[in-house]
Amino acid sequence: MLANRAEAYEIINADGLGPAVIVCEHASNHFPADYDGLGLEPSARDSHAAWDPGAEDVARRLSEALEAPLIAGRISRLVYDCNRPPEAPSAMPERTETIAVPGNVGLDEAARAARAARVYAPFTRATSDLIARRGRAGTPFALITMHSFTPVWMGQPRAVEIGILHDSDARLADAMLAQEVPGRQVERNAPYGPADGVTHSLRLHGIANNLPNVMLEIRNDLIATPAQQDRIAAELLRVLRPALARLKLMEAHDA
Repeated sequence: MLANRAEAYEIINADGLGPAVIVCEHASNHFPADYDGLGLEPSARDSHAAWDPGAEDVARRLSEALEAPLIAGRISRLVYDCNRPPEAPSAMPERTETIAVPGNVGLDEAARAARAARVYAPFTRATSDLIARRGRAGTPFALITMHSFTPVWMGQPRAVEIGILHDSDARLADAMLAQEVPGRQVERNAPYGPADGVTHSLRLHGIANNLPNVMLEIRNDLIATPAQQDRIAAELLRVLRPALARLKLMEAHDA
């Protein structure tokens, strides 16, 4: 039986048998005490640099609506970004946008390996176990990863409101993009794409398991309050459900 909570992750709705498994790698801005906040000011530890504000709130709403299990990260991505492999410099970045991260400067191989063992390995193992457990139910499902992004990056405003991202497998992204979200600026592989190294989880857990998969990016000023989170979740569901149905992932669950 999977543990529902560990230092690096939490599993919500673990027994859900809906048409998706949802992953929210950047759900928390928690810094374990022994990292001393990586030398960051409180404002930096609370900022989008440390986590994806609102992403878990929306992911929980999708989890409930789709009866889908959700795994959420419980340690700040500045300690270790679980959407990056250990060899990637951005797994433990020395700088993000305009914020320097003193506690990540000059990490040697042993220190990087220790971070990966403490955060990445258990999160990744728990995600793989959750997917395997869901697979044993015998009904088809997709992988959805949930993120948020800041409306201004390096001083430049971003017009995109919802990004639908994919790597080499575009099945679910294409099915979602074939529909409209009225009044929303929805774009493919924006504000990031595979070239930016953001599709690690999709490749590791989705493509490797031949699961239809998609990464959803929501501009965080649109999900700052519970009412906004309700609205965005509802808008996503209006395109997600038909997309999942188009890929014949809803039939077993609607029967």
